[in-house]
Amino acid sequence: MIMRSALYHVIRPTFIIGCLLLLLAQSGRASEQRILVLGDSISAAYGMSLDQGWVAQLATELQQDYPQVTVVNASISGETTAGGLRRLPSLLEQHQPSVVIIELGANDGLRGYPLQTLRSNLSALATTARDSGARVLILPMEIPPNYGARYTSGFRESFREVADETGSALAPFLLQGVATDPALVQDDGLHPTVDAQPLILANVLPSINDVLAEL
Repeated sequence: MIMRSALYHVIRPTFIIGCLLLLLAQSGRASEQRILVLGDSISAAYGMSLDQGWVAQLATELQQDYPQVTVVNASISGETTAGGLRRLPSLLEQHQPSVVIIELGANDGLRGYPLQTLRSNLSALATTARDSGARVLILPMEIPPNYGARYTSGFRESFREVADETGSALAPFLLQGVATDPALVQDDGLHPTVDAQPLILANVLPSINDVLAEL
């Protein structure tokens, strides 16, 4: 009886400590938040190392105010809205993000895809992400004027329309002040340089902070 009592007093504190550690671990996991960036070459740091891109710089920027936030870059050069839509469900299941940033559409426009297809895919991307419980931020894109005023204007407005329809947040044009400056564009005339990355981040960071403040 004495031996059982002694063993009980040893096991009981150990059991309690174990439970507390488990609860703390679960609490830590619950406080973790992920931002999933689903983009194309602009977010995939085309022509430079990945850690030089604006998405990597975003992760560094958020560490001070949002140490619990992890940024997952799921961007692929050449990606279209259709390609992103095919990949999104598995990405949501794998990462369970609190925020999904959609930076897609430029390749649709450059290939002259129908605007209705662009809108439909963007809407499906936003709705799928929202239905998973994530907040959605859409980064609008623009295309060169040589595609014709009607197509260029309709392309630009597609992002605003989808944001309004799906209840998504809409950031400013992420290449504002970059796309028209030859010094900030690579030799291909399309992709921003390393020096442009902080400017891209500055364009979208306020919108990202606004979304994070709502979590």
